[in-house]
Amino acid sequence: MRRDEIADLAAFVVVAEEGSFTKAARRLGIAQSGLSQIVRRTEERLGMRLLSRTTRSVAPTEAGERLLATLGPMLHDLDAAVASLGDLRDRPSGTIRVTTVEHAAKTILLPGVKQLLRDNPDIRVDVTIDYGLADVVADRFDAGIRLGGEIAKDMIAVRISPDIPMAIVGSPDYFRTHPVPTSPARLVEHKAVNLRLPTSQTVNGWRLMRGGRETRVRLEGQMMLNTIDLIRDAALDGHGLAYLPLDMVQSDLERGDLVQVLAKFTPPLPGYHLYYPNRRQSPVAFRLFVEALRYSE
Repeated sequence: MRRDEIADLAAFVVVAEEGSFTKAARRLGIAQSGLSQIVRRTEERLGMRLLSRTTRSVAPTEAGERLLATLGPMLHDLDAAVASLGDLRDRPSGTIRVTTVEHAAKTILLPGVKQLLRDNPDIRVDVTIDYGLADVVADRFDAGIRLGGEIAKDMIAVRISPDIPMAIVGSPDYFRTHPVPTSPARLVEHKAVNLRLPTSQTVNGWRLMRGGRETRVRLEGQMMLNTIDLIRDAALDGHGLAYLPLDMVQSDLERGDLVQVLAKFTPPLPGYHLYYPNRRQSPVAFRLFVEALRYSE
């Protein structure tokens, strides 16, 4: 295979991953019209359509999906190999792209990399907040942060936090018109401020203990939000009960702005883990990043 044909295939991978000729052209630093010609030339050479195009979106065909599944990891490994050459420089360098949830970003990620970034001015950390179960390979992240138990088995997982105490809370104003629940069964009498999960477009289930066993409970409510900061605000405003990390609402509880209920039925969640694919070569910057976040009891 000629070098120009390899370059054309690499361009196809970028378009397929971005789902947009405009975004892919920006990422590659070439004109959109030129990129369209490259993909069309590749399709003609292979004798099959690789991308389905509409006025609003671009998506791989079945043939394109098969080619992307093979070429994508190969090109990502190549990127990692090139990035690892930075280890030969005097100072670790490079950009580490991470997908995480906001609570982990605030409590673990930002404090954890503070000294790392001070000591290594050529290392950059690019953080995306997302409650979906991101595919770090397909979405071109270097790593993700999620709760233990939510990580694909083919990923390397490093624990970066202890278990996370949770709390079910409501405002005094809310409890003036709703009875304080004394058991999980009484939650049917209440409204919830729910977290919407983007992957399934459903609400996040609350993990509670019933009869000595953990179960997931989903409550109805008038408000569904996609960040826990907004859920806390809604709970403070009396819109319903909220299921939140205890450390996030501790000061509200101490001031009496929120009231905790069902504490003995609310187990902690598994701690956060950093997860990433098994690559043969990892740049020094990424290895330093992992060690900066690694949890030790």
